[in-house]
Amino acid sequence: MIAVEHQIQKVRPGKWAALEEIEKKYAAIEARYGFPPKKRYQCMIGGPNTNALILDRQWASLAAMEATYEKIMSDPEYQALAAEIITIVESQQIEVYTPLP
Repeated sequence: MIAVEHQIQKVRPGKWAALEEIEKKYAAIEARYGFPPKKRYQCMIGGPNTNALILDRQWASLAAMEATYEKIMSDPEYQALAAEIITIVESQQIEVYTPLP
């Protein structure tokens, strides 16, 4: 069953350029672990906040998503980025959906 990962991140004011730099580092690490590509959106009108970044990624299954995240969470480089991102992202909400027929 397909799993769609949907993240809503509230970016701290004035931190969009820093976010783009750290995103390049995340992308390189995620590619090594076989993460599917993600789509990124910035809220323009409505939604949670105009400083919101929306990330969507489609996984082959919830099991594949869980297994991949388990592997990456033990990577020291990924852990270092997680410590750095808190200066850029104020909050994060992660949701997982499955498409309906």
